[in-house]
Amino acid sequence: MKTASANRRRFLKGATLGAVGAAAASSFPAPAIAQGKIRWKMVTSWPKNFPGLGTGAQRIADAITEMSDGRLTVKLYAARELVPAFEVFDAVREGNAEMSHDAAYYWVAKSKLTPFFCTVPGGLTMQEHNAWIYYGGGQELWDELYAGFGLRAFLAGGSGVQMGGWFQKEINSLDDFKGVKMRIPGLGAEVVNRLGGTAVNLPGGEIMPALQSGVIDATEWVGPWNDLAFGFYKIAKFYYGPGFHEPSSALECLINLAAWEALPKDLQAIVRHACTAENARMPAEFTAANGESQTVLVNEHGVDIRHFPDDVIKEMYRLAAEVVAETSAEGDLGKRIYQSWSNFRREAVARGPYAEQGYMNNRAL
Repeated sequence: MKTASANRRRFLKGATLGAVGAAAASSFPAPAIAQGKIRWKMVTSWPKNFPGLGTGAQRIADAITEMSDGRLTVKLYAARELVPAFEVFDAVREGNAEMSHDAAYYWVAKSKLTPFFCTVPGGLTMQEHNAWIYYGGGQELWDELYAGFGLRAFLAGGSGVQMGGWFQKEINSLDDFKGVKMRIPGLGAEVVNRLGGTAVNLPGGEIMPALQSGVIDATEWVGPWNDLAFGFYKIAKFYYGPGFHEPSSALECLINLAAWEALPKDLQAIVRHACTAENARMPAEFTAANGESQTVLVNEHGVDIRHFPDDVIKEMYRLAAEVVAETSAEGDLGKRIYQSWSNFRREAVARGPYAEQGYMNNRAL
C-alpha cells in the first residue's frame, strides 16, 4: 500500500514549473498521412506537463496513439509551443492543428453560449454536467453550436467544484469586492463586474506574474492542487472557497470538423473513448490531489482558508442567475440551449437533497 507521503510526492510532482516553450509559430505543415498512418497535432491552453490539466491532455494524446497502434499519432504542443493558450480555438478552426485540449468558456467572445459546455456560475456540478451532456441532449446542442465554427468537441476531463480564489484583502462584505481586479474567465467574469470589481481574463501561465506585479489583486485558478503548483500562497494571503463560478469546470477536446469527418469510423471511436476515459480519470485525480494539497497549504504554508460571507454568496448567486439567463437572447439556439440546461438544472436541484448533497450534509452532522 502506498504511504501518504508517497501519494503526496506523486500528486505534487511537477509543481515547480519552468518555461512553457517557444513563441507561437505562424504556420503549420499539413497533417502527415503515410502508409495509412495519420499524424495529428494537439495544441493546449496549459503549461507543459501542468498537473492534471497538462498531464491529462497528454494522456489523451498517448491513449489515441496507443489504442490505434500508431495509425493515428497525436503529438501534444503545450501553450505557446505552437500557439498561445487563448489561440487554440482559431488554430483548430483554421485547420492549423487538428485538435486542442482547453476549456470552452475561454471562447465566450466567439459565442456567449460556449460556457454552457464547460461551466456557468451557479450551474451544474461535474456529475450533473456529464449527465446533461451524455443523456440530457447537451452533446447534440454542443454539436450544433460548434458546427457553425467547423468544429466538433467531446468532454475530456475536469476538476470539479473550484475554489473562490486568492485575495490580497479580506472579503467581509459586498463592499470589499468594489475595485478588486480579479482574474476570472467565462460568465463568472460578468458577475464580478456587477459586484463592482473588474474581471481580467488571463491564461494560467500569466497569472502569477500579474499577481506579483499588481496588474491583478485577486485570482481564481482551479483548486488546492493547481494553486499550490503556481505558488499563489506566496503573494495572496486569503483563500476563499468554494467558488460560485465553476461548479463543474469540464474540459474539452476540440477537433477540426473536416479532420474528424475524414477519420475512419474505428479511429473516431478511439478518439471518443480516449476522451471519455480521461473525463472519468481526471476528476478522480483532482479529488485525491486536492485533499492532500489543501493539507500542505494549511499545515506547511499557513494558508487561511475561508468561506465567503452569506450575504456575498447570496448576491453572487442572484447575479449569476441574471447573467446566465441573459444568454437566452442569443438567437434560437441560445434559447434552446438555455431552456435545455435550465430544465436539467431544476430537476438536479430537486434531486440534490436526496442524493449526494443530502448525504454530504448528513455526513457533516
